[in-house]
Amino acid sequence: MPTASISSRRWRAAERRIADWLAVRNGGRVAPFQRAAWQAWRDGESGLIHAPTGSGKTLAALGGPLAQALAHDPKERPGLTLLWITPLRALAANLLVQLQAPLADLGVDWRVIRRTGDSGSRERTRLRKGQVELLITTPESLELQLSYDDASQRFAHLATVVVDEWHELLGSKRGVLLELGLARLRRIVPELRTWGLSATLGNLDEAMATLLGHASDGRLIASRSPRRVIIDTALPDRVERFAWAGHLGLSQLRRVVDAASAARSVLVFTNTRSQAELWHEALAAVWPHPPETLAIHHGSLDRALRQTVEEQLRDGSVRCVVATSSLDLGVDFARVDAVIQIGSPRGIARLLQRAGRSNHRPGEASRILCVPTHSLELAEIAAARRGLAAGSIESRTPLRGGADVLAQHLTTLAMGGGFTPEAAFDEVRSTHAYATLTRDAFDAVLAFLVHGGPALNAYPDYRKIVEVDGRYTIGTPRIARLHRYNIGTIVADGSIEVRYLKGGRIGRVEETFAARLTPGEKFLFAGRSLELVRVRDMTAWVRLANGRRSTVPRWMGGRLALSNELGQGLQKILADPGAMEPEMRRLEPLLALQRERSALPSTGQLLIERIAARDGEHLFVFPFAGRLVHEGLGALLALRLGRIAPATLAFGANDYGVLVSAKRLPDLNATLMKTLLSPDRVREDLLDGIGIGELARRQFREIARIAGLVFASHPGHDKTVRHLQAGTGLIHDVLVQHDPTHVLLQQATEEVLERTFDFAHLQACLHELAHREPLMMRPAQLTPLAFPLWSEWIRGGLSTEDWETRVQRLAADLDRRAG
Repeated sequence: MPTASISSRRWRAAERRIADWLAVRNGGRVAPFQRAAWQAWRDGESGLIHAPTGSGKTLAALGGPLAQALAHDPKERPGLTLLWITPLRALAANLLVQLQAPLADLGVDWRVIRRTGDSGSRERTRLRKGQVELLITTPESLELQLSYDDASQRFAHLATVVVDEWHELLGSKRGVLLELGLARLRRIVPELRTWGLSATLGNLDEAMATLLGHASDGRLIASRSPRRVIIDTALPDRVERFAWAGHLGLSQLRRVVDAASAARSVLVFTNTRSQAELWHEALAAVWPHPPETLAIHHGSLDRALRQTVEEQLRDGSVRCVVATSSLDLGVDFARVDAVIQIGSPRGIARLLQRAGRSNHRPGEASRILCVPTHSLELAEIAAARRGLAAGSIESRTPLRGGADVLAQHLTTLAMGGGFTPEAAFDEVRSTHAYATLTRDAFDAVLAFLVHGGPALNAYPDYRKIVEVDGRYTIGTPRIARLHRYNIGTIVADGSIEVRYLKGGRIGRVEETFAARLTPGEKFLFAGRSLELVRVRDMTAWVRLANGRRSTVPRWMGGRLALSNELGQGLQKILADPGAMEPEMRRLEPLLALQRERSALPSTGQLLIERIAARDGEHLFVFPFAGRLVHEGLGALLALRLGRIAPATLAFGANDYGVLVSAKRLPDLNATLMKTLLSPDRVREDLLDGIGIGELARRQFREIARIAGLVFASHPGHDKTVRHLQAGTGLIHDVLVQHDPTHVLLQQATEEVLERTFDFAHLQACLHELAHREPLMMRPAQLTPLAFPLWSEWIRGGLSTEDWETRVQRLAADLDRRAG
């Protein structure tokens, strides 16, 4: 029934019923932003709802469709009318409970289905038969639904799409794929309403425009009552004046145990899965409560294990969970009343998101205890508190769409009833990601799908789609089957399953880690010490082990870089501590020594230290722009220095700065440093002077898998990393030799610049540095700012034990000489 045909009287009565339900359910009242969202939905608008975690965004988005059902006929089952998209499967399970509660309590007889990659055959059958009014799904599962030839019929009655946690998809290829999926839904249902939900975004207007594409101007609805966040810090008893990453954390173990014991239920967040395993192990050794009340949760654990932990959090049977970003998002754990962050959160939005897990109820303040893992993280925590108070939340820059995601989506359209080039081009161009796509670029992707390009034209497997009477459809049933198995843009390094000998599933570790293990070797995983028995058929068979493990799995891409906003805040607080937060007072011995030996730069200065040592000369530059930008800056600086005075140069980076080292560096002054850091010809220098070929070859693997050039998953088995590397590497080399302008090769080069060197932010950083005055210093020894950068730089050439011994010895020696 159209919303316009429902009288205002009936609509207001429906709103009152929802308000009464909310009051009975948790004693709450309808917030102004919730009521505004309901009215905007009634008016047929689309938009973005931005409100703090735990303030009621879900009800704000559900209220409009719910009020319509109540005002019309709550017993009617119109078919699929509301599509709820979530970035995580774990969120889908939680949303199922959240959304079913008001429907059941208010007597709305809607059928609700959760359709994700791990759904059962029963859900798939119900969906195929149209036995659903509310579908909870992920971007990948939506794309899968669009690949069936009856997709237009499946979505014909759809009225609303809600995209939960939109900020988590924005700026990723998953977000680009979803933009294309939404464009297809709008083609099927032109009057479709689209609403995004977010709690932590700095660029709200851009985020909304990306979500809606060219569909409408959109309505931005924000909560006017920001949730109070209290940030405490576990101040170390003694500050190391020469800090190095990670060594301080476990010395604060007793404080973490005490804080966790004082709460009914607590989440302990770490920044990596390896760190989560280590902290869970340390906590388990001294945990004063029953061992079953301590748990671990991260994305590499088996889904059943994670679901068990989530249920235990809800029912209160577990007191403390050590987790990663797997529990960052909107999973509703109202019982959690404390959050502990191990290490710097590396970003203001992440701090806000994680703090919001505590007291996850409207009207209650969030509280988080930050535990620094090295001294300088005290300043990061203080800077994050200041940034939060100033409302300086990180932006998520939307991606411009690449050829790989477009190729995958066009294959989906070919399966979902077929397409004509003109209609598909217009549809794709209606998205933010492809708004500037030229017809030539579109036709190049189309040609790739039709015949693979000149170098691959002779091979039938690369003819994905065929043209019949001006309409493109899928080439063969086999290609259709493989495409459905491989839909999505999440391309992780190859992993293998970890299972007990008796068959129980534990989780997955990277194939490269498993390959280094030998039978009988012990490792820490899922909070247990495990012994490898054998590796067979992409499965590591293990048993529980006695005694201490020897290693911990490492996952690629796990390190979080300092955000640009927090980096700027860090430099400001180091230059001017102001009222001196408790963290900065505790850090004063380190800051005083930095001033004595070198300087603390003001916001208009760029600190540059040149230090002579026995192994050569080291140049330290401190832009505070984050590790990824600094790695690109280090490569550029080493290249340009080498042009001035040819030498063997090495470089390193951390979140604070860049180190370039040589046996002897050329003479440098402020004017020359300005030239070396010029924003001119950055792209040309990186492409011409750095061996980008192997990097592009590696990046091509991901692009080829997303575009469907190779398939990682097959019915009944998956290809190993070695096979995929060999296959994509061979194709890459053939294309370079015989089709060097291939659209996927061009994309690989562009993505190397963006991902390896964070090119856009690198350019922005160089433009900003051009306005800073170089502060050239020649300290006699390593300074407190230079020491952690030097210690990271030497790490790659030493074993962990040798590295820790050398760093500890030098830190103690420097500290002693400093007095």
